[in-house]
Amino acid sequence: MYALNFYSPMVADQLRTGRKSATIRLGDKSAKYRKNQAVLVTIGYQHSPRERIFEAVIDQVEVMRVADLSPRDIKHDNPEFRRHEELINFLEQIYGRTVSMDDIVTVVRFSQIIDNPPGMTEAMKGFGGAQN
Repeated sequence: MYALNFYSPMVADQLRTGRKSATIRLGDKSAKYRKNQAVLVTIGYQHSPRERIFEAVIDQVEVMRVADLSPRDIKHDNPEFRRHEELINFLEQIYGRTVSMDDIVTVVRFSQIIDNPPGMTEAMKGFGGAQN
């Protein structure tokens, strides 16, 4: 199983509360992450223990230039950000190099896998007014 690992412990709360539903990674990661792939979402540093946050399924993988990211793309990665400059600064801190508007990034959108979510079985059967 692949992992979506995050280094910053401050994103753990964003992940647990569902405020973070995507990650923007520098470079083309489309060969590593694919739609409908199950991943383990973790927090920790390389070669160190990692905390399991939850399992997730990848909903969408998009490769684009930083300049082509929408404010919504940026917000789903970090609910505190809306502007390209904020994201670029953050990516530069993580990757330790200069990032420009022309750099290629991969937006990986994901959804937490929940065991027996309330109402899911009925919704899938068409009960309770669910729309398919």
